[in-house]
Amino acid sequence: MDVRVKWVEDRTFVGEAESGHKIVFGTASEAGPKPGPSPMELVLIGTGGCSAWDVVSILEKGREPVASVEVELDADRAETDPKVFTRIHMHFVVRGRGVNPAKVERAISLSVDKYCSASAMLARSATITHDFEIVDDGAGA
Repeated sequence: MDVRVKWVEDRTFVGEAESGHKIVFGTASEAGPKPGPSPMELVLIGTGGCSAWDVVSILEKGREPVASVEVELDADRAETDPKVFTRIHMHFVVRGRGVNPAKVERAISLSVDKYCSASAMLARSATITHDFEIVDDGAGA
């Protein structure tokens, strides 16, 4: 996997993946507003994306009637440099009609504990917890 990061100005950078996709990121400077997510926010976004991708894939393979999956991540960082993540909580919101809670729990556990390489790396410095809720789109229909 190859990526390129280029400093644009102030504290603004552009990252480009080998796929050609680009993302602007950085931190606020005296010259203006924050140009995009910070590098550490991107790490959390990537972790959420990695795990959500796994959960969707596992539930689809299990033929669960999933309409959407969202994951909200809340994290704490160490107070001293390198300020690694020390705690990450992942809250999954799964929507669908008649989705089986046991299968959702299994899919999330498999992702966080086995398949998601991002959470596996972060687990070396952070305690990672998770929970979920199911929103049944069939309720009242």
